[in-house]
Amino acid sequence: MSDDKPKHHRATHWPLQLAPIGAIRFARRSSHFADTVRFYRDLVGLPLYETFEDSYGSNGAIFGLPSWNLTMEIVEAVEAVAVDHHEQLCLYFPDHQGQQAALARLLAAGVEPVDQHPYWAATGAATYRDPDGREIVFAPFVFGVNEPDNSAASGKHEFPSP
Repeated sequence: MSDDKPKHHRATHWPLQLAPIGAIRFARRSSHFADTVRFYRDLVGLPLYETFEDSYGSNGAIFGLPSWNLTMEIVEAVEAVAVDHHEQLCLYFPDHQGQQAALARLLAAGVEPVDQHPYWAATGAATYRDPDGREIVFAPFVFGVNEPDNSAASGKHEFPSP
């Protein structure tokens, strides 16, 4: 993107009709529960806020992203869970140095990056798979803040007004 085109920044606040929302949690079922919890806690480094056992018939773990108001819950599945390998958790780092520091634990544990979507390759991201096969992307920029100039170089991109 050339310097004469304006950069578009996304809204960073809730629309008025959603302002009462105090937190968001998304949940994923896991066929490899113990390994998946260790992966996110020990290798990715997400803070583990709570584990539960036989709570209404389920076992699980809740991770902060990075705090209580945005959490990811991993729930143990008793049957095999079909996973879309392109289902992604994207972690945006302010710069390349921050991204590389986060990747150090994965690399030290021998975890290798996987083939990734061309957008992530073009923008300097690295993609891995958790034990269930879901992708986790480590991007060296923050979406809507300091995206690389080439992030919108392909296809049509629209930025609707609020």
